[in-house]
Amino acid sequence: MKRLKSIDQETIRRLNQKKILNLLYRNNKLTKQDISQKLDISIPTVISNSNDLIEQGFLQEAGVAESTGGRKPTIIKFIPDCRYSFGVCITKDRVRIILANLNFNVIHETNFHMPENLCDFKDIIIKVRNCVEKIINNLNIPLDKILGIGFSLPGVVDEKRLFLKNMTNLGIRNIFFKEFECFFKFPVFIENEANASAYAEAFINFSDTKNSLIFISITEGVGTGIVIGDSVYKGFNKRAGEFGHMTIVKNGRKCNCGKMGCWELYASKKALLDEYRNIFNDDKNNLSYFLKMTQTNQKAKAILDTYVDFLAEGIKNIILTLDPKDILIGGEIFPYKSFIEEDLIKKVFESNSFYDKNQCNVMFSSLGENASIFGAAFLPMEKIFFL
Repeated sequence: MKRLKSIDQETIRRLNQKKILNLLYRNNKLTKQDISQKLDISIPTVISNSNDLIEQGFLQEAGVAESTGGRKPTIIKFIPDCRYSFGVCITKDRVRIILANLNFNVIHETNFHMPENLCDFKDIIIKVRNCVEKIINNLNIPLDKILGIGFSLPGVVDEKRLFLKNMTNLGIRNIFFKEFECFFKFPVFIENEANASAYAEAFINFSDTKNSLIFISITEGVGTGIVIGDSVYKGFNKRAGEFGHMTIVKNGRKCNCGKMGCWELYASKKALLDEYRNIFNDDKNNLSYFLKMTQTNQKAKAILDTYVDFLAEGIKNIILTLDPKDILIGGEIFPYKSFIEEDLIKKVFESNSFYDKNQCNVMFSSLGENASIFGAAFLPMEKIFFL
C-alpha cells in the first residue's frame, strides 16, 4: 500500500506541473498567487512545483508584481526557447522541415522536392536527416534541448508501432519508421497528417469549445482528424477519419484505394485542378490561374460551383455522422479560401431539419497551411504538456 501511495503522489506532482506549464504557455507569465487561484491548488504546491520546473529550465522568475497587501508576489515566466522540436510534413510534391520552439515560433525552415520516381523511402529519410543535422550544426543547438522529430504523413498510420500502412496517393506502403530511429539522435514520432492538424488546432488554438472538432485537410486527397473530449479519435484499427474514401458518387471515378466514387476524387485540390485541365485542355496553368478565371469566365465558374457542391455534400455527411461543434478546413486548399468559403458555408447550411449555423461552426483553419507541420512538431512536445 505504501508503494501505491508513493506512485499516486508522484503522479499528482507531475500532473500539477503539467497544469502549471499549460497555464503559463497560454498566459506567458503569472504570479504564483494567480497560478494558485486559476488552478485551484495551494501556494506551497505552486512554489514546490514551480521550483522544479525552474530547475528543469521550463520557467524562470521574472521580477515581482505590485503588492495588494503584504509582500510583493513573484512573477513566473514561461521560457519557450528552453526546448525545440522538429516537424516534417511529407506530401506528394515536397518534404517540408521546420525547427520550432515551445511557442511554435519557427526557428528555421527548409524543404526539398519529392523525387518523381522514388525507389526507396529510406532515401527521403536520409535527406531529412541531413537537413536536420545541418540545422543543428548551423544553429549550434545542444541535443538535450531537442525533444524529437515528428512526421506528418498523408496515409494510415499506427503511431505506437511507428508503422505507416500506406500513403495511397503516393503509392507508398508498409514502412516501419523504427528502422529509421538510428538515423536521429532523438525520438521519432509519426502521425496521419489530418490527425496532426487536429492536434495542432486543439492545442495551439485552444478554447474550451474545441473539444469536439473535425479537421478536414484538403491536399492531393482529403483527410479528416477527429477530436472528441480533448483526444484525437483513431478508431480500433487506426483508420478513423478516412472520410475522403466515403462514396459520394455511386459507380463514380476509380480511386487509388480500389473503390469508386470516393469523396476525395471530387473534393480534393487535385480533383479541382484536374477538372479544370480536362475541360479547358490546359496543362500549363496552375490552380491560382484557374480560380482567378472563375471571376470572369462562366464555364470556369461552373467547374468551381460543382466542386463546392461536392465538398459541401461531404461536410454535411460528417455533421450528420459525428455532430461536431467545430469543423476546420485546411491543407493545400487554404490559400484559395477566398474563392470558396462563402459559397461553401452557404451550401453546408442549406435548409434542413437537422442542424444550423448555431450548432456547428464551419470555418477555415487559422493555422493555414501550417496546421499539419505544427502538429508534427507538437508530437515530441506532447509529453511536456500532458501525462
